Amino acid sequence: MEWIQARLVLHKDVQSCVQRELDAVVGKTRAVTESDLTELVYLTAVVKEVMRLHPPGPLLSWSRLSIRDSTVDGYRVPAGTTAMVNVWAISRDPENWPDPMRFKPERHLTGVEITDLRLAPFGSGRRSCPGKAMGMTAVSFWMARLLHEFEFEAAGDVDLTEELRLSCEMKEPLAVRVRRRMS
Repeated sequence: MEWIQARLVLHKDVQSCVQRELDAVVGKTRAVTESDLTELVYLTAVVKEVMRLHPPGPLLSWSRLSIRDSTVDGYRVPAGTTAMVNVWAISRDPENWPDPMRFKPERHLTGVEITDLRLAPFGSGRRSCPGKAMGMTAVSFWMARLLHEFEFEAAGDVDLTEELRLSCEMKEPLAVRVRRRMS
């Protein structure tokens, strides 16, 4: 959620688009409900774009152990080697994503699913994270609730430097100013 807020304070136009969508779907007289999420297409695109640029576990997904000596694409892989898919690199590869460093939620409005192997922050297939649906729902719901009620602006410099801990975190915590949108 911190990464989403960081991107939204840096891209006020995107924050405004999400809020216009929330006003159209939810209105201004009631709170966001979980059932509203299916209609919040642009918010979902924003969440996917942030997951693409800042995958929660960039090297932790899809690890495999080689059980015998192998050759992969001309490289010798000895038995006992642990191989990991670098989700972070895939999500920044210009062969997969035009202008990959640009924050552009619109790229997810045309059929890029969270199961697309170019966008797989939760892994894929039978071994994907069992909490994938819950994670996407929780993040989307809470961001919808926050953005429906408040506008965010940076309370200082926004540093997008990543630091790999248990997950991919912001090296410098985000500080924002919050202004109420609804009465």
